[in-house]
Amino acid sequence: QVQLVESGGGLVQAGGSLRLSCAASGNIFRINTMGWHRQAPGKQRELVARITSTTGGTTYADSVKGRFTISRNNANKTVYLQMNSLKPEDTAVYYCKMNYFRSAYVSSTDYWGQGTQVTVSS
Repeated sequence: QVQLVESGGGLVQAGGSLRLSCAASGNIFRINTMGWHRQAPGKQRELVARITSTTGGTTYADSVKGRFTISRNNANKTVYLQMNSLKPEDTAVYYCKMNYFRSAYVSSTDYWGQGTQVTVSS
């Protein structure tokens, strides 16, 4: 069994900062990527940022480039999202997503966290 434990969401004023964390545990052979997606009311879930465990390569949504930074701690199987200069349009439920291998003999699969609410007031 696999778990993703998210933390760090909350309410913040526009221009403020929050740091999200997502810790993975359980039956994980190797992590391919970890990242954050978000879903605002009435909108589709979208990629915010993703990081590759081996190379540290990152991908960001255009809307968060220069404001958000994703990082990882491979030893703790944890990914972080530092969010600065937050805007009301960043308000959403943020979901951690992990793409991982359960063993060396199967394809990778996705696993989602439960989500954490981020609310940015104007």
